[in-house]
Amino acid sequence: MGKSTRSAEIRSRRTALVTGASRGIGYELTKLFARDGYDVVLVARSHDRLQQIGTELEESHDITATVISQDLSVPEAAEELYDATTAQGIRVDTLVNNAGIATYGRFYETEWERYRESLQLNLVTVTELSWRFARPMCERGTGQILNVSSVSGLYPTPKAAVYAAAKSYLISFSVALANELAEDGVTVSVLCPRETDTAILEKGGIQHSALPENDLLDPETVAQSGYTGLQQGDTIVVPGGIREKLLYHLPRVLPKSMVASTARDHWETE
Repeated sequence: MGKSTRSAEIRSRRTALVTGASRGIGYELTKLFARDGYDVVLVARSHDRLQQIGTELEESHDITATVISQDLSVPEAAEELYDATTAQGIRVDTLVNNAGIATYGRFYETEWERYRESLQLNLVTVTELSWRFARPMCERGTGQILNVSSVSGLYPTPKAAVYAAAKSYLISFSVALANELAEDGVTVSVLCPRETDTAILEKGGIQHSALPENDLLDPETVAQSGYTGLQQGDTIVVPGGIREKLLYHLPRVLPKSMVASTARDHWETE
């Protein structure tokens, strides 16, 4: 293959940017994109871990992996990330907003800094990244945005009020944006898994032991559902079977007070 042909091929390849790419659902999503020939931009705090993943993906799939070590819980993070990709001449065709933080505990006993960090990462940064990358996507007439939310976004959840509310926002935001940007050729999907076996649970103060044994979805299954749904143009993606679909639809028919009590009983660990 001649050099000019190879260069043209590289320019024509699609690029997916995945936040929270070092572990869990984000890591599994990067593997799916790379498998299908996407170049990937890996974003997380852990530089060494991202470098390791990037090397593995490049060797396995003949793609280009770009590593950007970034703390997305600070106010200027979204702008810095967008500027970093622009400076490197990277055209982001698919944006995956996966990075997130869970917070669990009595509302007034939890340090405000944890809530500030959670709201910045789960809500503000996601919105700003979508805003910044949506413009060039719409100008090109093509693009994809996948936001990773949670079934928790459908349940007002005592002791996780801030987290659940942020995830609720993300669902509403994604559905509205999907409708608005469809006319510009941009697909927006929101992934709503139930409890998944990732580090976000224990980091948020929720121990795996508080959940029934073998009752966690695995990140690979969740990522595959999200990836398939995105490529199919599905707006809302709920991984799993009948049980998960019921969890999604139940809050629509029950009184909010009952939904909140149900959620509290489920997550009560004290």
